[in-house]
Amino acid sequence: MAARRTNQAGAEDLRQISAQPSLEPINPRQPIAVQVYERLRRAITTLSMLPSEALSEKELSLQLGVSRTPVREALIRLADEGLIDILPQRGSFVAPIRLRDVEEAQFIRESLEVAVSRRLAGGCSRRFLTEIKSNLYDQEKAVNTEALDLFLDLDEAFHRSFCEEAGLSKSWRVIQAVKLQMDRVRYLSLPDLGHLRILLTQHRSIVDAIEAGDVEKAGSDMAAHLREVLRTARNLSEQRRDLIES
Repeated sequence: MAARRTNQAGAEDLRQISAQPSLEPINPRQPIAVQVYERLRRAITTLSMLPSEALSEKELSLQLGVSRTPVREALIRLADEGLIDILPQRGSFVAPIRLRDVEEAQFIRESLEVAVSRRLAGGCSRRFLTEIKSNLYDQEKAVNTEALDLFLDLDEAFHRSFCEEAGLSKSWRVIQAVKLQMDRVRYLSLPDLGHLRILLTQHRSIVDAIEAGDVEKAGSDMAAHLREVLRTARNLSEQRRDLIES
């Protein structure tokens, strides 16, 4: 197993990642504008493109092999989502992680996911419990093998499955729209395995409460879990002032 990485090592990882090509080629058989938007959004939320990094329509269009029009449209859409700052006479830049945006996104997400967890504790299918426990097992393996990107994918699936089981798929779409800044904090904290173990423990506690039918504990455990990102963001804002704007 590789040695445990520290936050300092994580910062070095980010510098290396940002210097590498991060955009997958466009598939001409699928809608181009959607692909351009999704690739740029993923590059920003995974910190392959770092805050304050300049974005050139021309260079991005060449890298993706598309015209400048879908790139321009994607940049405008990402600016509306707070991921890009478009400055007159200066150009487009990856926006900093703004602490106030993280706090607002967390508030919205907690409001929805606490209600979802309470609903599931009031009744859910055996199939859901079996599948979510399998997800937890895979999360543990991912942490133990330092498959960090896989852990985040499993974390995403964990939370999405709650909304799906509750019959609230539209709620998940709302969560996806607001949690982009939270995702950037998650990637920034990714090298800290101790932090991931805390998240895994919290996930287990939430599932245990749901299985036990404990509505209050399911809700309070989910609230505590989702507030973890605020603690992380505030701590990181002191360590990484170059990335987080408080």
